[in-house]
Amino acid sequence: MADTPVVPTHLGIIMDGNGRWAQKRSLPRTAGHLEGLKALKRVIREAADQGIGYITFYVFSTENWKRSEQEVSYLMHLLVSKLHGELAFYQKYGIRILVRGKIDALPVQVQQAIEQTVDATRNNTTITAILAINYGGRDEICRAVNDFIAQNPGKSISEDALCSAMPLPQIPCVDMIVRSANEKRLSNFLLWDSAYAELAFYEKLWPDWDASDVQQICEEYRQRVRKFGGVQ
Repeated sequence: MADTPVVPTHLGIIMDGNGRWAQKRSLPRTAGHLEGLKALKRVIREAADQGIGYITFYVFSTENWKRSEQEVSYLMHLLVSKLHGELAFYQKYGIRILVRGKIDALPVQVQQAIEQTVDATRNNTTITAILAINYGGRDEICRAVNDFIAQNPGKSISEDALCSAMPLPQIPCVDMIVRSANEKRLSNFLLWDSAYAELAFYEKLWPDWDASDVQQICEEYRQRVRKFGGVQ
């Protein structure tokens, strides 16, 4: 068994606590989401400095449509205004943007912002940030299975075949998934990829995250022994 790398090649982050951060300050929930975006930028810069190659952020789940119309509308506006609007930041730090999720069900303006950002950053090589938008792990698996069946009628599906049918097959499976705000569940995030992922949960609310939190994650990862079903 190979030694565990010094840092995760692919880190997944469930960003939680934006609303609670705002409520603690008697601010609207939207203020928490805006601060959460600032935290994302701090985290991705430190992740790049630590040598993490890929980082997936859980931005908006398939279940988040159940939130108030006002909050959902604000989040869609934030995606349109900030996704491509942060292009100078991505280019400065060599950040490539990819997106996974049910993109064709998003508002047209969000789809356009995604397409423009993915295209504009395609040659960046320092770190790849995958944004999970309108994303659900179960939905992703179902769509991959249906795609395989449509393209391979009558054939049995295998684990390797399903891996190839999943979105972004060129991206390595996640090594570690972390969550903020002391919530201890995956919430339908990267269900296929996370079969052998390390898990860690932290109390700090997402808008308060900074470089020190990424450093803590990397230190904790170094303490883990990854067996992948074998023995040490």
